[in-house]
Amino acid sequence: MTLLESILQDFPRIDMDARAAARARLDQLTMPHWALGRLMDLAEELAGITGQMPPPVAGKTVVTMAADHGIAAQGVSGYPREVTVQMVHNIVAGGAGINVLAHLAGARVVVADLGVAGDLSALTKAGRIIDKKIALGTMDMTRGPAMTRAQAVQAVEAGIEIARELGPQTHVFGTGEMGIGNTTPSSAIVALYARTPVADVTGRGTGIDDRQLVHKVAMIEKAIAANAPDISDPIDILAKLGGFEIGGIAGLILGAAAQRKPVLVDGFISTAGALIAAHIEPLARNFMIASHRSMEPGHHIALKCLDKKPLLDLDLRLGEGTGAALALHLVEAAARILTEVATFTEAGVSQAGG
Repeated sequence: MTLLESILQDFPRIDMDARAAARARLDQLTMPHWALGRLMDLAEELAGITGQMPPPVAGKTVVTMAADHGIAAQGVSGYPREVTVQMVHNIVAGGAGINVLAHLAGARVVVADLGVAGDLSALTKAGRIIDKKIALGTMDMTRGPAMTRAQAVQAVEAGIEIARELGPQTHVFGTGEMGIGNTTPSSAIVALYARTPVADVTGRGTGIDDRQLVHKVAMIEKAIAANAPDISDPIDILAKLGGFEIGGIAGLILGAAAQRKPVLVDGFISTAGALIAAHIEPLARNFMIASHRSMEPGHHIALKCLDKKPLLDLDLRLGEGTGAALALHLVEAAARILTEVATFTEAGVSQAGG
């Protein structure tokens, strides 16, 4: 039995008893009923996910999955491919956006190399990154599958392994990614699952112009036509149109959910990974929390496919896990509301109509 097969056995469900206990306390807090709205919804959700009341949220980890993409050779990004390896070094050095926002949220950032087209062995040997490299980037999906089926499974299982490795120190996971060109495979995945035209879900990524956007759409359409992915088989979709870091994100979600850990899903690329995870195991949706809605036009469509309402809408389009890091503040707030606000009985305050 493979790791992926084993983790899908006895996959957890929401703990309705813990959820009900959270609801009962929230109903009695010293404020008008449900006055803190979606923060109270989130508190109830956290209890159901973790199966604990109060839900633990102190240990926070954002995992930034890094990989390159063969499709980048087709000019679908505004940045050259070598930026991926450069940005991995920047994140490790603490100089990226995710470092600042994660530090502010009290979270650690862990970088995992799933398929960066560069030598990161020095960082691996120094223990600065997790090495799960599958290949030096995917193949050009306009000319055939982005990866083999075996590599797709390997990417998902790498994410599961990372969730298991980090699980003992982590209560809440955040997903992140780094990889030039990765909005292109994400658009392909979302277009398939949403059954919508590619142009409707494809955005400017790193800031391409109108001409480049038209070309990007054409390349995605070409890739879908060339590979004819099986919509009923998420591994086939990942293999033919995905990226190693997208598979890793899917695996991280599955691995975290199997441990009853909430997962804050970051932006467009992370949500493409979440779609893969949800189609591998539909119960995994219950453990996902949509951190924000990005400026990529396909992101809100992908969130609808998952039936998720984002916590934040700040016109972000960076990735790396930055939206997840920001949403960690709301997770902490929700848990503290549940545990630290007094009930009417505890505070000796009269209730409405009393």
